[in-house]
Amino acid sequence: MKTKFRHLSLDRREAVTWVTIDRTRDRNSIHTGLMAEVEQCLAVLEENGTRAAVFTGAGKTYFIGGADGIEMMQLSRKQAQAFSSRIQGLFDRLESSTLITVAAINGLCFGGGFEFALACDLRVAGPGARIGLPEVKVGLIPGGGGTQRLPKLVGTGKAMELILSGRLVNPAEAEKLGLIHLAVEDGLLNDAVDCLLTPILKQPHHALRLAKQAVLAADREPSNAGLAVESECFGRCFESSFFRDLMQQQLRDGVLTTSEDTSKL
Repeated sequence: MKTKFRHLSLDRREAVTWVTIDRTRDRNSIHTGLMAEVEQCLAVLEENGTRAAVFTGAGKTYFIGGADGIEMMQLSRKQAQAFSSRIQGLFDRLESSTLITVAAINGLCFGGGFEFALACDLRVAGPGARIGLPEVKVGLIPGGGGTQRLPKLVGTGKAMELILSGRLVNPAEAEKLGLIHLAVEDGLLNDAVDCLLTPILKQPHHALRLAKQAVLAADREPSNAGLAVESECFGRCFESSFFRDLMQQQLRDGVLTTSEDTSKL
């Protein structure tokens, strides 16, 4: 890839691009410069044929160790509010991307790092991961959307306990709680991501993109508005000939695929 980033390294593997966040001297933490690079990276990947982006951290200790404390300690109240809005905007952009996004959590993943992971579609964690929102321990609260996304994922009661205690959980508990989709053994993180993505990327890209848009509307819109988004996205599927071509081929073959036989889809 031609685009060069200071804090990101990209590794294209056919339709999947692995994006490594590399600020190892600062816990791979999120600062203003990294935010801009992630946004630019998303735009590049969406235009170059990449279908899925997998985010991981450089080194063996951190996935993303929160937001940059040195930058934040210098903020006034108004600047802190603006910083929160900025990082929320980044995660909204990540969540809304037409890419399938995966957090490959290879180490400590807390604060803004976990909020980053929450904005991804899928989350896989290796044995060295520790996951949570510990901001209260340093006199802060989550400011990158954690107080909003976590309750939607695990319910208000469990989210309240995790946020108020600030405790970090290991991959096994994280999987049990639904914070991640898979907890894997040492050395199997890459394989687990591949196994998770392989059946997904077999599906037509337009259907994945529209399905993702409709599912996100369930969180963002009242029920009636969400249903309207679903209907609109369903209609847009017919801008592609994929479904018609499939039905015509099956009619020619004399076999129609049923809901119990999806192997042909």
